[in-house]
Amino acid sequence: MYPPIEPYETGKLKVSELHTLYYELSGSKDGNPVCLNAGGPGGGADEQDRSFFNPTKYKIVLFDQRGAGKSTPTACLEENTTWDLVKDLERVREHLGVDKWHVFGGSWGSTLSLAYAQAHPDRVKTLVLRGIFTLRKSELKFFYQEGASHLFPEAWDDFTAPIPEAERHDMMLAYHAQLTSVDDETRIRAAKAWSKWEMVTSKLYVDPKQIAHAEEDVWANAFARIENHYFVNDGFMRDGQLLDQQEIDKIRHIPCTVVQGRYDVVCPATTAWALKKVWPEIEFHIVPDAGHSSREPGIAALLVKATDKYADI
Repeated sequence: MYPPIEPYETGKLKVSELHTLYYELSGSKDGNPVCLNAGGPGGGADEQDRSFFNPTKYKIVLFDQRGAGKSTPTACLEENTTWDLVKDLERVREHLGVDKWHVFGGSWGSTLSLAYAQAHPDRVKTLVLRGIFTLRKSELKFFYQEGASHLFPEAWDDFTAPIPEAERHDMMLAYHAQLTSVDDETRIRAAKAWSKWEMVTSKLYVDPKQIAHAEEDVWANAFARIENHYFVNDGFMRDGQLLDQQEIDKIRHIPCTVVQGRYDVVCPATTAWALKKVWPEIEFHIVPDAGHSSREPGIAALLVKATDKYADI
């Protein structure tokens, strides 16, 4: 990855009567624009993500999605759907005077990137995607009900602990009740447990810093509430929509690189493979010694290689 850099511009963009987005620009003012879609939803942009791009060639656009990071109001679920975020991307693009841009995203960021590209294929130069996630019921069931639980049984016990046994047959719905509770203690306890489950399972070698992040009240509250809100609503899409042949045909002309960790249990490789089968033209990489995180060395190296490849398009 490239050395850390600081933004040369930050700003706020009002996208509705309720929501205002934080955005920042870094790299080259005259560079090739690239939009980075953060994971989550609800996670907010990570300043380290600037380092996936050559700062002399790219104008790097990072922004916090509705309710996340420095965007306001924090953790807000109102007017917060996939299609609101797709519209926000267009608002950011137009606000910055960008005609077409590269689009980069991992995990939920890959979901949003695909949804945006399918809605606005004429605005996307290339796609660089990591840890493919399309919010199919089967994907959500694997991570939040039965699947990943078999691989991380001790962490699963921690995840199920806040939920009464009688409600554990539908963990997402049970968590939804607690994450939308008016009782602060109930909500924050659930938010930390929800967030910790994802942090524990995200890397091949568990990162204590990520787990500590899940203990931060404000971050965990936004991350868990917004993620759960999207997931109990199936991403506000029909099941499998992003993988439909008719949707893929809209973006088939866009150069696309996919990087997937073999041992990603948050977004298992079966979804990336399903995308490859319906869109065989993509450049497809399975990293044999990696989990979910973009910080896995093999994943990071391939992401940078992809952005370098597309830098002059």
